[in-house]
Amino acid sequence: MARPARVRKSTAPVAAPAVSTPQLGAPARPRTPGAARSARAARALARLVPTPTKTPFTLGYGLLLLATGVFADLGDPETVRALLAGSSTDVSHLAERPLLVLLASGAWVAGGLLSPSILLFLFVLASLERRVGGPRTAAIFLSGHVAATVLTEVPVAVSVAVGHLPESSLNRLDYGISYGLMASVGALAGLLRPLPRWSVLAVVGGMLATALRDSADPLTDWGHAIALLVGLACWPYVRQIHLRRTATR
Repeated sequence: MARPARVRKSTAPVAAPAVSTPQLGAPARPRTPGAARSARAARALARLVPTPTKTPFTLGYGLLLLATGVFADLGDPETVRALLAGSSTDVSHLAERPLLVLLASGAWVAGGLLSPSILLFLFVLASLERRVGGPRTAAIFLSGHVAATVLTEVPVAVSVAVGHLPESSLNRLDYGISYGLMASVGALAGLLRPLPRWSVLAVVGGMLATALRDSADPLTDWGHAIALLVGLACWPYVRQIHLRRTATR
């Protein structure tokens, strides 16, 4: 009678089930559309914040405005009034010391620290400086500040000379960064995409038209309009500079 065949048990180790482990250098998972939009928004917001390396002009100027704003709000009222009067770019001061008052008037913000112009200044100039550099941003700001001041004060001087305005019009309190800021807004608009560009100009233009219609302060309102036109005239220049800087990065 034949013996049954003996079945030998295998002594080879049984392989454990494979477990997938993350490997270094593996490609990251693709971002969801929401996460990508959030990342782009965060980068865009970061470009609005002044930094010592990317936007030194905006940061330094912003610190100056912060210091003068604190002094205007907390300093001795008589001293503050005297300094503001001495920094005014009215006809009398422009005739006596034009360079000094043109520079000094841009060191103050109308309304002090509570003015929204400070935040708008930081965001607009930081965006412009990142695209065209600090010296060119300073030149655009100064061009708007000087052009709007001169082109609004000269008619006042002429009107007083021919007797259309009283001599008291030669002395008025006129200071602040609004002319330079408006020129910077106009120049920056030329570097934006079409939708945000025309949206910004529509909002700003509407505000200027409303102010001119109400005639609460026509001299300043015309100054803002002139400064905006100065910024718009800078479009070919800033676009050329921006393209050149982008190509060299």
